[in-house]
Amino acid sequence: MFRFITIIIVVLQISGLMGELRDAMPSTTMGSKEFMLGFFFKANWYRAMQFCRFHGMQLASIESQSEHDAVVGLMTDLRMRDERFWISGNDLANEGNFFWMANGRPLTYTNWFNGEPNHIGIERCVELWNRNVATNPIMWNNFFCTSELFFICERFV
Repeated sequence: MFRFITIIIVVLQISGLMGELRDAMPSTTMGSKEFMLGFFFKANWYRAMQFCRFHGMQLASIESQSEHDAVVGLMTDLRMRDERFWISGNDLANEGNFFWMANGRPLTYTNWFNGEPNHIGIERCVELWNRNVATNPIMWNNFFCTSELFFICERFV
């Protein structure tokens, strides 16, 4: 009986923390999406996806220039332009063909750095990155999914 009560208490504590943690993440809204920066810790792409899902969100799909600009604006406001962030794009299911994991759609809007994506079959997940903080804008790069980066979650509002 004691174990059962302990399990219930732990579950209630975790569910209460889910909303609190999500609410503590800096965010911006664009249309029907709210984008939240996960910068409490760095994670590989898979763990970032798991974290977002656990907290009732998903790893972000950036499907327009206005969504990209909103996320970059948030990164800029928080002085995080020199950090790397996972988004949900990947070619894990079909090498060389990038899709959004969050919604299963192919990438129709893209903002790749010149020459990207490259290293097809090796670098399989999409990140937001600023190659040269002084001169380059934040754009997309395909990178090793096992690398630990910050990440961007989204939810529909």
